[in-house]
Amino acid sequence: MEREAFVQSLAACRLCPRLVAWREEVVGRKRAFRGEPYWARPVPGFGDPEARILLFGLAPGAHGSNRTGRPFTGDASGAFLYPLLHEAGLSSKPESRPGDDLRLYGVYLTAAVRCAPPENRPTREELRACSGWTEAELGLLPEARVYLALGRVALEALLDRFGLKKAQHPFFHGAHYPLPEGRHLLASYHVSRQNTQTGRLTREMFLEVLMEAKRLAGL
Repeated sequence: MEREAFVQSLAACRLCPRLVAWREEVVGRKRAFRGEPYWARPVPGFGDPEARILLFGLAPGAHGSNRTGRPFTGDASGAFLYPLLHEAGLSSKPESRPGDDLRLYGVYLTAAVRCAPPENRPTREELRACSGWTEAELGLLPEARVYLALGRVALEALLDRFGLKKAQHPFFHGAHYPLPEGRHLLASYHVSRQNTQTGRLTREMFLEVLMEAKRLAGL
């Protein structure tokens, strides 16, 4: 499947009734964005089609990616992530805005679930329903060598994708598991505000993981 066809098919997805209802229901709820247009559809990945690093998150934020249509854009997670991508030499700019000319270098961003879930908690059934889109999207990234999971749920979704046992691949920040054909699976705490504002995940911690991903990817 070519990328354009993938994006068109994904945007029309209505497999999960709870997520379809929520992604549309939240439009206009937040005063700061009242009156602004919302994407309010499944969010496709963003980045370099020849990426050697895949950053794999949980799901769009209700007023972030669900509003802007770009992963990690328009909320606190993106405000933390993009400056560090830029510092690591993986992004042309330290911020992401809808319609800008931002370019990512050797990296691609997507998530385990492509619609905003209530309370940022997709169900197992919703994760399973979106796994087909993960399979298709990863198929568009033939050069990927390093898969960086942001959070436990993202890691477990990738473990399912690669047929690996979760008990043998526990989540912890800085986890590194080898994959076939010289590829690598890494894990980090998610770049959510709950982690970054409490100090559970610092800039230094995440930058260290990014630089390790770059090294393993040969960038």
